[in-house]
Amino acid sequence: MKIETYNPNKDYGTPAVLSETLVTVEIDGIEITVPEGTSVMRAAAMADINIPKLCATDNLDSFGSCRLCAVQIDGHRGLPASCTTTVYEGMKVTTQNQKLAELRRNIMELYISDHPLDCLTCPANGNCELQDMAGAVGLREVRYGYSGENHLESEKDLSNPYFDFDPSKCIVCSRCVRACEEVQGTFALTIDGRGFASMVSPGQNQDFMDSECVSCGACVQACPTSTLMEKSIVELGQPEHSVVTTCAYCGVGCSFKAEMKGNQVVRMVPFKGGDANHGHSCVKGRFAFGYATHKDRLKSPMIRNAINEPWREVSWEEALQFAAEKLKTIQQKYGRNSIGGITSSRCTNEETYLVQKLVRAAFGNNNTDTCARVCHSPTGYGLKVTLGESAGTQNFDSVMQADVILVIGANPTDAHPVFGSIMRRRLREGAKLIVADPRSIDLLSTPRLKSDQAIHLPLKPGANVAMINALAHVVVSEGLEDADFIANRCDDESYQSWKAFIQDSRHSPEAVETITGVSASLLREAARVYASAPNAAIYYGLGVTEHSQGSTMVMGIANLAMATGNLGREGVGVNPLRGQNNVQGSCDMGSFPHELPGYQHVSNDESRARFESVWGVQLDNEPGLRIPNMFDAAIAGEFKAMYVQGKDIAQSDPGTQHVEKALRALECLIVQDLFLNETAKFAHVLLPGSSFLEKDGTFTNAERRINRVRKVMPPLAGKEDWQVTMELANALGYPMHYNHPSEIMDEIAQLTPTFTGVSYQRLDELGSIQWPCNDSHPTGTPTMHVDDFPIGKGRFSVTEYVATDERTNSRFPLLLTTGRILSQYNVGAQTRRTDNQVWHDEDRLDLHPHDAEVRGIRENDWVGITSRAGQTVLRARITEKVLPGVVYTTFHHPGSGANVITTDNSDWATNCPEYKVTAVQVERVSQPSEWQRNFIAFENMQLNLLKQAQQEKITGEQ
Repeated sequence: MKIETYNPNKDYGTPAVLSETLVTVEIDGIEITVPEGTSVMRAAAMADINIPKLCATDNLDSFGSCRLCAVQIDGHRGLPASCTTTVYEGMKVTTQNQKLAELRRNIMELYISDHPLDCLTCPANGNCELQDMAGAVGLREVRYGYSGENHLESEKDLSNPYFDFDPSKCIVCSRCVRACEEVQGTFALTIDGRGFASMVSPGQNQDFMDSECVSCGACVQACPTSTLMEKSIVELGQPEHSVVTTCAYCGVGCSFKAEMKGNQVVRMVPFKGGDANHGHSCVKGRFAFGYATHKDRLKSPMIRNAINEPWREVSWEEALQFAAEKLKTIQQKYGRNSIGGITSSRCTNEETYLVQKLVRAAFGNNNTDTCARVCHSPTGYGLKVTLGESAGTQNFDSVMQADVILVIGANPTDAHPVFGSIMRRRLREGAKLIVADPRSIDLLSTPRLKSDQAIHLPLKPGANVAMINALAHVVVSEGLEDADFIANRCDDESYQSWKAFIQDSRHSPEAVETITGVSASLLREAARVYASAPNAAIYYGLGVTEHSQGSTMVMGIANLAMATGNLGREGVGVNPLRGQNNVQGSCDMGSFPHELPGYQHVSNDESRARFESVWGVQLDNEPGLRIPNMFDAAIAGEFKAMYVQGKDIAQSDPGTQHVEKALRALECLIVQDLFLNETAKFAHVLLPGSSFLEKDGTFTNAERRINRVRKVMPPLAGKEDWQVTMELANALGYPMHYNHPSEIMDEIAQLTPTFTGVSYQRLDELGSIQWPCNDSHPTGTPTMHVDDFPIGKGRFSVTEYVATDERTNSRFPLLLTTGRILSQYNVGAQTRRTDNQVWHDEDRLDLHPHDAEVRGIRENDWVGITSRAGQTVLRARITEKVLPGVVYTTFHHPGSGANVITTDNSDWATNCPEYKVTAVQVERVSQPSEWQRNFIAFENMQLNLLKQAQQEKITGEQ
């Protein structure tokens, strides 16, 4: 009997079937036992018998169009397709005989009769399924000539920046169309025409760039010929080897095979064995990797004494010594707490761990913070208080068991596209959708989503807590709570206190209608749909956390989930969608001023003693400065130096003018990054960073999944980021010695209870691990809180709605909220240096037609957006996706100045900025704002100073 272990590098032809019933079949004399419902093709592949195929692949439902996979089954008439025929107990299958061989050759002959015979010059040569199948079936001649009708002169579509479409090579297998439907869920491709005239068509006979295609690459990956082919393959040829690594964009954490020629990345192919993405991708991860070798990359360390001086390129040793001497001098003059460091959610766990260790052990204080501060710090606080752990509760696959999906303040199809595709698949299967958002996000336009399947709660920015309280009020007042779950799993005292609070009539949908802007009837309907579902899951994003009541809202979400018993199993849960690739990891690694790695408070003597023993120093037991405190202290003259690794605070943090003032006040700013970003323009020391392709390490995604990052090429500047931090520590006199990031992970595991079972060896064995991973959970924890909570019983929290200080009035009558777009990523430093620019080369202001008409604003007009904090200028886009009274923009381009106008309001518990609520006025203008004019002048000056240094180096080398 043949039993094969799953091999992610093998195509089994049809998807796996989940069934507890097993059946034994005989294929070519080999017995194999498989789950009931498995296709004959997959069963054969599991027995290492490869049946020829063209229309079949194992990430798509069986289709049965090419007929190449025909087999003979004892007792059956004809020759059925093995991809659409399922096994049964005792079945006997023959996959090879003379009759089948002749049939397959005839089929292949028909395909080749309308296909260019240009294999030697075809970009797919050597990696073409059509070519492989012609060889597999023994095709040696084509009896049908090209004199009749054919498609050989069909015009190519070269419109997409990343792939070509050559219809002359299309065999109309429909794999691309099915991938667009089943995997991506966009439905951008169709088969147009009938019979011989059938052809693949983007949209309504459009080219790819004009269609609804989102360039995820699923069609390219599915194509068995060179009909759809990456431009990089056309230009560079077929790769020679590959390395599995993890994407460095959003918090989904997709696994990719970096396919290489020597040290050159030819293409990124989503890895089928990736537990987060299962072989799917988005335009950023699939295609936008060119920034890693962009001409703007910093390749040499540089130093200067003032920001108006030219840079001087120096050796690594000189730069690190210069930085160390500056830091030591400043501390001697201004005191131990006058310096600090900021970690990055784009860097690996190991790199982030070393930066906070540097601050605590070498700087001697707790002045360490992270970019997670400005996105998901309320998640950490709110979930820790209620559920006892600062992380989401499920894996991504869990959504496939959800009957109701409640999405609050998130736009998955743009910000977390691969998970957005999984969501859409579940919605096509019939799950109901509730979206609470000021905008009509694309998830509400999911193809084949029925009108009675979706509810949109178009709430006003800033009204989140009032809304979540109203939903909970309906649950409790109408007896929809899960009494057994509450009695067995939740703290009774906290529940009774919360219940008395939430039952108050001031929380009823009718009472909060004017606050939320959502009708009471719609709120009641949503509450009933969520509470009555067998499985209901909540997914939320920055539209929850980036508010003055962000932490309160997270607690309100947890309250609702506990009250309805939607925790501790698949298909439910509280799921924060993390923005950057390692937001979860940067928090786990102790990047906050009050917490050591593993969320262990610095005031806890026992926890601190463990770190002191391993690190060999005494640690401060008082929390340090958060990023906003560092800025304020810098302006006050009390904070003088900062080490920033991989975070562009000058562009990403609120109150840009306040941030710039703080950076100018520093005596030493050390920036370690890939490019001369907005923060680096204020720096005194520039340390080149390394991209995800140039390093080893791990990322932790939004589902707590720890994934390996593997180096595929040497660092352009000669050092990985962890090495730079280690050498800076040594230059400061604090010894750090690691030979490889795996040794850093071993130290993390030694000191962090949720990571004690994590090692590189274990990650290589299991593929990935979801923490907690320890003696109690040796292979990780896909679903949290199954039996209990880390704090024993779940604790309900009273969530009083407190209106934000940011109010509209006659001077500022509109509310600005911000977000992301599919093609760009965060501050845009990476994606702006790729061809993704063709989709979004500027940030625009979205406003409702009514608001535009009142102000005499037309499409593409330049408009000034003025807030209490400042002014910027963008071009207008008029759309009904935003509510009247609400305007929206993205923040991917630094010259847009989106954060010039955001205020200094922040979450009461964590100081997470209130990006999502800014009162503004919008009016037509004819010139950039004063800040934008100053920005352009400063940028030109800094770029010229950088060019001078680079030119001096070239002159010196000559």
